[in-house]
Amino acid sequence: MSVDKDLVSVQQARDLVEAAHRAQAQVAQFDQGKIDRICEAMAKAALGEAARLGAMAVEETGFGVPDDKREKNRFAAEDVWNYFRGLRTKGVVSESKDVVEIASPRGVVAGIIPSTNPTSTAIFKILIAIKSRNAVVLSPHPSAAKCINETARVMREAGVKEGLPAEAIGCMTSATIEGTETLMKHKQTAVILATGGIGLVRAAYSSGKPAFGVGPGNVPVCIERTADVPKAVQDILTGKCFDNGTICASEQAVVCDAPVEQAVREQFKLQGAHFLSAAEADQLAKVVATPQRSLNPAIVGKSVEVIAKMAGITVPPGTRCLIADVAGVGRDHPLSMEKLSPILAFYVVDGLSACAQLSQQVLGYGGMGHTAGIHTRSRDAAVKFGSEMPASRITVNTPTTHGAIGFSTALPPSMTLGCGSWGGNVTSDNVSPLHLMDIKRVAFETRPVKSARPAVGVQTASTAPGRAAEPAIAGGKIDRQEIAAMVDRFLAGKRVEAPASPASTSPLPKPEIEVEAGSMYTAPPPPPAPTVTEPVSKPKPQPSTNGNRAAIDFVSEDDVRRAIQKGEKIFINAKTIITPAARDLGDPAEVFAKV
Repeated sequence: MSVDKDLVSVQQARDLVEAAHRAQAQVAQFDQGKIDRICEAMAKAALGEAARLGAMAVEETGFGVPDDKREKNRFAAEDVWNYFRGLRTKGVVSESKDVVEIASPRGVVAGIIPSTNPTSTAIFKILIAIKSRNAVVLSPHPSAAKCINETARVMREAGVKEGLPAEAIGCMTSATIEGTETLMKHKQTAVILATGGIGLVRAAYSSGKPAFGVGPGNVPVCIERTADVPKAVQDILTGKCFDNGTICASEQAVVCDAPVEQAVREQFKLQGAHFLSAAEADQLAKVVATPQRSLNPAIVGKSVEVIAKMAGITVPPGTRCLIADVAGVGRDHPLSMEKLSPILAFYVVDGLSACAQLSQQVLGYGGMGHTAGIHTRSRDAAVKFGSEMPASRITVNTPTTHGAIGFSTALPPSMTLGCGSWGGNVTSDNVSPLHLMDIKRVAFETRPVKSARPAVGVQTASTAPGRAAEPAIAGGKIDRQEIAAMVDRFLAGKRVEAPASPASTSPLPKPEIEVEAGSMYTAPPPPPAPTVTEPVSKPKPQPSTNGNRAAIDFVSEDDVRRAIQKGEKIFINAKTIITPAARDLGDPAEVFAKV
């Protein structure tokens, strides 16, 4: 790498972040409707170009299968967007009587994009960044810079048509290690989304910035003795062979329970897998691993035919996957590592506990915290296996490739999978727009705090009507003037106004308190100042009722939904606090009844 290219990359990173920072200030002010229209347009544009971008990725990187790349692009543009379409990322996003949550964007997101899933990861990171009102600058893997930049261009142009500042989506054209480090460490970079090798993820965490880095996945999958063997094998091959195994959640090792070993082997053969002899496995290991026992990048995302030719192995026509019996896990067993290609290690053990123990070893060799899978008819076995796995996702009876990313499970759809503290990651979640927002919480007092010296002028239990006031003490002495003032306030509270004329009994307009962006909370009107009249006995306050119905103090959106579902009314009065979302939902449904 030339010094000039490094300098260009560093300067480009600075320029893109500074421009994105200015653009993000505008994006942060957009209302929810505008943000969603921008994301909708970008998602549709990416979906329309899914096949072309997938083909570009394969042509540029040499990894994977064009049609599978297209499907990954579709997943990122369609499934991810549909899942998060209704998520509120502006203003009040959650509320109860006691706590109101308000969303705030983080700022500029630095998105590090890998070569294995370049276009789909770019689509995903752009969508979740803009949805959460951030700007984003991408640092593409050098071997995938063209297809990643083209993906950014397609989405940028669609967003601009809906009012997005063009600088809100940036992408480096000259990405070097120095340029990427500048991007991550820039003072105006707010958070990092890092997808890539261990070194890059560690660099993200050492940048001094909040970072969501995701580690490698060396995924074990257990076939337990009660499993539906034909479906288990079908799922494993579906996950392993998808895009030639380039998704980090794809199966890497089969851990087979002894009683079903023969049935499993037969099904693999019937469904297109090829078991290697010991000599062939040794030949394969030499091309899979480098002399330093790291993965040989030349086999990543390649087909069975290409890999077999590299290893000097002859396989039957139509072979989908190569399987090797492996005697252990670790540096002395190269095929036990993450292979990112259609190659599986095969182990046989007896019993669920032994399956779990060996699976832990596989995860420990380069896949800690990522994903594990199990095929079983026993829910208890699945839960027991999952409880023992140092993994953030344990998929059951589904391809781990598709299950972990939320394609075939109820997990949030994501192309960035956290590995938790096992993998040195800050989260074990499937990363989403929720991780790119700061949530402010407005918390109201729920438990009064006693004070040895109540504030002057504040009604406390000791100064409430009907109780004698405690004398005010200043410097250990009784303040007689304050005592006199307290007596006057007490007497004033015992007086009532003269009866008002009928024309003056209409309620005062309710003041509104603005929280953010037009979000209002209705407060009760202040009480009128007392009028001095002849002392009379003050009547006890009676709750407002409608028959036997008393008005409630606070109404949330959830209260309205429950009332609508049950066909009930919500009884309110002038002092009832009704949240804006509850009012919007309840008024058309006519659920409010005044008492």
